[in-house]
Amino acid sequence: MLRSMITATNTMGQLQKQLDTIGSNLANIDTQGYKRTETTFIELIRQQINNQTDEPLDTERIGALGIRQGTGAKLGSSLVFTQGGLKQTGRALDLAFTDPKQFLQIDVDGETQFTRDGALYLSPTIDGTNRLMLTTAEGRQVLDENQNPIVFDDTFKELAISKDGTITAVPTNDGDLPQVFGLGVVQIDRPQLLVQNGNNRYGLKDLGNNQLTDVLIYLEGALRGEVSLQQGALEMSNVDLAKEMTDLLISQRSYQMNAKSISMGDQMMGLINGVR
Repeated sequence: MLRSMITATNTMGQLQKQLDTIGSNLANIDTQGYKRTETTFIELIRQQINNQTDEPLDTERIGALGIRQGTGAKLGSSLVFTQGGLKQTGRALDLAFTDPKQFLQIDVDGETQFTRDGALYLSPTIDGTNRLMLTTAEGRQVLDENQNPIVFDDTFKELAISKDGTITAVPTNDGDLPQVFGLGVVQIDRPQLLVQNGNNRYGLKDLGNNQLTDVLIYLEGALRGEVSLQQGALEMSNVDLAKEMTDLLISQRSYQMNAKSISMGDQMMGLINGVR
């Protein structure tokens, strides 16, 4: 098979992955808290084919002595955590982070994960008591600043969320004490170490030699003042429709060009095989 056909085949496979990524971004353009995935291409290894020569190899003339051929391209991707636009909802349990590095802690089957989807709900506990737990739209428990589930006694008339992430259940009886919790908010300084787990949830990759304290900060205690959120609003996705459509057209044209290269290579091999 011609080298050009191998190169084009490798590149087409990576272009298909880019088209899938762009399609995912476009499909989630109205998903609250969604963060777009950005794709970039890097060139695969090149092979240097030197011409025969009696002269000693001169590294400064290596380009003149041979041909350097590539083997295609490889797709790289990364999450873009820029701030999305805010949509006012007026709903008490909707919250939107206004700092792109801050995330809400949630419990997923015993594992702590992170989300920026601020559409929260109250769900009855399964222990049969007259209590309500704070959950995400998916039903995952929201954690407080001590990594414990937030559970309210059903004796309140309204909920209020302050800008520093303190959630207060105002009691029905004026003589009762309010129930106060601090939302479990973290600031992730190295978002490139996050991995998507679906449904707007993120987990941490293998940190390797990195210390957890170098990756994220628990905004609790004296750091509560650094929490930045807004009640009665939701953060929408940061997908730019114009950019995604432009990238889509470029990817489609690149795919067509590489497909044409395979077609032309096949015709050339047909001509060679037909030589008598």
